Amino acid sequence: MLFGKSEHLVGLDIGSGAIKVCDLEITKRGFVLKKFGTVELVPGAIVEGIIHNHEAVANAIRELFSIYNIRDHNVAIAIGGYSVIVKTISVQRMADTELQETIQFEAEQYIPFDISDVNIDFQILDDMPPESERMNVILVAAKKDMVDNYLQLTDMAGLNPCVMDVDAFALQNIYELLYRSETDPDEQIALIDVGTSKITLNVIKGENSLFLRDISFGCGQINRSIADKVGCSLEEAEVIKHSKNSDKLSLTDMKEIISATVSDWCTEISRAFDFFYSTNPDSRIKKVVLSGGGANIIEFKQLLAPQISAEVEVINPFKGVTINNEHLDSGYLEQMAPQAAICMGLAIRKVDDK
Repeated sequence: MLFGKSEHLVGLDIGSGAIKVCDLEITKRGFVLKKFGTVELVPGAIVEGIIHNHEAVANAIRELFSIYNIRDHNVAIAIGGYSVIVKTISVQRMADTELQETIQFEAEQYIPFDISDVNIDFQILDDMPPESERMNVILVAAKKDMVDNYLQLTDMAGLNPCVMDVDAFALQNIYELLYRSETDPDEQIALIDVGTSKITLNVIKGENSLFLRDISFGCGQINRSIADKVGCSLEEAEVIKHSKNSDKLSLTDMKEIISATVSDWCTEISRAFDFFYSTNPDSRIKKVVLSGGGANIIEFKQLLAPQISAEVEVINPFKGVTINNEHLDSGYLEQMAPQAAICMGLAIRKVDDK
């Protein structure tokens, strides 16, 4: 979905727990990171992709752009959650222009919303033999009220949204770009992003998404468990979570909360894998790549690998990227790398992208 004209775009990842911004320059020698930063959101400002406090979020975005002195206001943003439907469908082979005219009818069979209430986009997949009479298409439908809410938000923040992506695809784009040379195109890989309020699972093969699912779990569970245990606010729980020596919660209790939470994550991810295998019995996922705030939890990675019988690694979206800012600390970037993946995926977009 395109709204602007400038070729260079700033990546803006508007999450439920924090907002990330990335200013990435694409040169003949490769990628140069000029700016990267993040600011926390007050709990409840955005829940499962739904904006509940436009003013608070817009203020946070303006603060972020001001702190990092980002003057380019043309941005790429992403949406996700249950107001966005992504499906791979099979249709009769036809030209792109012809499909553009019939996509509304095709989509109506697969979208659980009133077709008049959604914006629709599609991408033809090049995964069928040329002689086949059918072709596979990635269909994306986003509820118009959600799209309008994000456009209203960026307008309040003084920004020009030139590209609106799906968060799972932004993550897929940066992974494919930076890891393509070391990935077998026939290998099936699961990209798992653990955010504040949802886990997104995207199984890919080459450049194609085979299976996409959102799970209503996330890092916010840890904060809620701390708040319930201690009897404090979610803001205080966030502080306690990052404290190495809190007098309100013992180290043992903290470990128990984290263990219980990541165990739930692993169970739900394993169930999603089982469903994928039930519909794709010849498939086998051998590698999982984690991103988001949950990727930094060591126990999560340790528990997940044996449960799904796959190698698990954490994405580094700054891999091979030149850091062209003396104020960007390498230790900070290493810590924030998993959370920066979607933002980096947005920063590589251009206005003329499909």
